[in-house]
Amino acid sequence: MEGEMDGKVFQTCQKSFVQVQNILDQNRLLINEINQNHESKIPDNLNRNVGLIRELNNNIRRVVDLYAHLSGSFNKSNDVSSEGDSFGRPTHKRNRPL
Repeated sequence: MEGEMDGKVFQTCQKSFVQVQNILDQNRLLINEINQNHESKIPDNLNRNVGLIRELNNNIRRVVDLYAHLSGSFNKSNDVSSEGDSFGRPTHKRNRPL
């Protein structure tokens, strides 16, 4: 069971990291275009930057959401794996008196 969970966590991590990398690659292109438009000082290019900056901001939000989801998945898997010992049996913690 723990091996299955580790596999699922790995797949989730891998999928999320690929998505993040694709977004970051797209952001690099957007930033390059924004910089070129800014340097050109051509009014149409400067107006286009408004939309490009919005797209960049949305991409950043997506990256944050992906990392939040990834963190949540990782925490869930840690919670599940800490509920049992290495043989999948529940562990019983002894409460110490205060």
